[in-house]
Amino acid sequence: MTTHKKVSVLPIYLVGAVWLGYALLFPLRAPLHYVLCAGLSLLVFVGGKAIFPDKVYQTAQAPKEEAGTSEPKEAGKPESKKEEADPKIAALQKEKDRAISELRRLNDAIPDERISAQIDHLEEVTGKIIDYVIAKPEKKPQISRFLDYFLPTTIKLLNAYDRMDSAGVSGSNIDTTKEKVEQMLNTLCAAFDKQLDALFGDEALDISTDITVMENLLAQEGLSGGAAGSDGPELEL
Repeated sequence: MTTHKKVSVLPIYLVGAVWLGYALLFPLRAPLHYVLCAGLSLLVFVGGKAIFPDKVYQTAQAPKEEAGTSEPKEAGKPESKKEEADPKIAALQKEKDRAISELRRLNDAIPDERISAQIDHLEEVTGKIIDYVIAKPEKKPQISRFLDYFLPTTIKLLNAYDRMDSAGVSGSNIDTTKEKVEQMLNTLCAAFDKQLDALFGDEALDISTDITVMENLLAQEGLSGGAAGSDGPELEL
């Protein structure tokens, strides 16, 4: 707290009035006259101070910042807090990036055009599956087997095919294994498609239910079927 004092000027004005009144009523010719006026002025000043005293008040003082210990804060700019991403979403995004990157590497490494087209399809569908679950995290349990087994095993099979194909030799083991992987890729492409389609199961059911309800309401209102342009009740929206 800081103490301030406001000096009252009224006693000074009273002293001025005494001198003015004394000069008008009494002569100021001898030193005695000035002494008498000064004494009267002193009495009036003391009395004025008693009647109109000085005012004392206190104000709060802002705390001083020690030099080098703190930085001035900018007014109107709240401290920004970085929003931490959901760890489950971050893990899904990381898994997607890792899988897509590996599928693209294998696609570049395997020269067979038919297998390359199949890998393109697997990469595209994998991205759509994980993106869908990132947007709707409650669907993650539905693709747990896909993430934990089907996707990594598919990448493992393609890696094995790439190693055998890069060997540059033909043999019963290499040829048989490569043929099995090629046949399996057709099944995997279909399986990935079904996994993506299954994610839309609840949404498809909701839409089907809405369509059924709407068809029943249209039938009740006499708005379904009939010749085009025929008079009928208006549809209230």
